[in-house]
Amino acid sequence: MESTSDRPVIYLDYQATTPTDPRVVAAMEPFFTSRFGNPHSRTHRFGWEAEEAVENARGQVAALIGAEPREIVFTSGATESNNLAIKGVARFHQARGKSHIVTIATEHKCVLESCRDLVSEGIRTTFLPVRSDGLVELDALAAAITDDTALVSIMAANNEIGIVQPVAQIGELCHDRGVLFHSDAAQAVGKIPIDVEAMKIDLLSISGHKIYGPMGVGALYVRRRPRTRLNPLFSGGRQERGLRSGTLPTPLCVGLGMACAIAGEDMEAEAVRLLALRQKLLRGLEEIGGVSLNGALEPRLPGNLNVNFSGVAAESLMIEAASIAVSSGSACTSAAVEPSYVLCALGIPDEQAHSSIRFGIGRFTTESEIDDAIEAISMAVKKLREGGGDVAAE
Repeated sequence: MESTSDRPVIYLDYQATTPTDPRVVAAMEPFFTSRFGNPHSRTHRFGWEAEEAVENARGQVAALIGAEPREIVFTSGATESNNLAIKGVARFHQARGKSHIVTIATEHKCVLESCRDLVSEGIRTTFLPVRSDGLVELDALAAAITDDTALVSIMAANNEIGIVQPVAQIGELCHDRGVLFHSDAAQAVGKIPIDVEAMKIDLLSISGHKIYGPMGVGALYVRRRPRTRLNPLFSGGRQERGLRSGTLPTPLCVGLGMACAIAGEDMEAEAVRLLALRQKLLRGLEEIGGVSLNGALEPRLPGNLNVNFSGVAAESLMIEAASIAVSSGSACTSAAVEPSYVLCALGIPDEQAHSSIRFGIGRFTTESEIDDAIEAISMAVKKLREGGGDVAAE
């Protein structure tokens, strides 16, 4: 009998992470070996080459989001970018009489926890609910902003349900009220159009490994005009405009830049392809019966699908259909036994939340893989329902 480990596994968890594109790997390779200089060494050719490569990458990241290169601060990833944006702005403005932040209940854990960390420093946060479709109510957001508000932080696209927030409208609202707007765009950048100028975004977080770049690198866009002021998180050599000290990892910066360049070229056509695959997957899953969508179908990332299977525990389904790599929620909370806080925020009952699966379709997903996934999930759901919803003990 063929073992589970011998079966080819179909990867459908692109919201958790993406494989590094071979073109990105090729661009990075020389900077690990022959062009290994420190980009902050300005006395010899090795350092000059590394610095030039980093600045080229900075320009590639900026071009994808409509920013200026000098507005891009390299970080270790979106978690650091979010921490820097939220804590940096809050601490700077608290000293100037503003000590309030507004965010929403479905944000990534690093945003929610950053806000909670600031409570001990006397900074308050309003956690707004979302509607059953996953979208924030703009009237509620407007009502939550006060004269004490320094920052609104609302993600561009949700990592679990793929819902795309009305970022341009939020930016306009914040701009009119004189409040800074930060958006965690780790899931959105490179998948849907983002223009920081048109959307009036002051700070925006980016993650390399969500857009077919390497793990361990990200960026924070920080608006220069009008200047967005924030305190750094830690001390050092004052690299990156004094906002993020430390030696920049040249290969990773190059990889992020190349990933952004590729995404900018391919995004429109790729979105059409992914949407077609998502529609095919949804139709196939709906034929199983007892399957319902979590959150609105639109506006949603083209490669995201989050559904619940009535009468079937998600953990059991993932075990039974082990040839399909999916998840029951955010990879950052995968150790939790509680139902997804994102789904609960939508008003979805615990039982349905425990029966929910996130499917993430990406650049290397094929139509035949979608067909195979539908078949595998269908067989697993049928078996589990016949057995009472759980995998039988062996």
